[in-house]
Amino acid sequence: MSTSEQGHQHGPGCGHVAVQHEGHTDYLQDGHLQHPHGDHVDDHVITVSDANPDQHTAPAGGHDTTHQHGPGCGHELVPHGNHSDYLVDGRLDHQAAGHCDDHGVLQTA
Repeated sequence: MSTSEQGHQHGPGCGHVAVQHEGHTDYLQDGHLQHPHGDHVDDHVITVSDANPDQHTAPAGGHDTTHQHGPGCGHELVPHGNHSDYLVDGRLDHQAAGHCDDHGVLQTA
């Protein structure tokens, strides 16, 4: 997507959460992990790995256990493998069967 189609140039102070990803900075916008690259942005995905697993894990913390993630919940949506997680206190939360699985750390910039 070109930066003109996207509406602005990502960078410090652009209003989107900046995260460190594979040695560079990406920005979370509307459920996409965007990497500015010249006159366009590339969509990236957090890779499933030992550091960011995609299977059932210990329940995540960081919010009330009655909290349900979804549109308007106040947490950024993050593409992770073939699904999406939510960024809560620097960790990826995956909504699952009445709780959230901890899918690892995502460092914000």
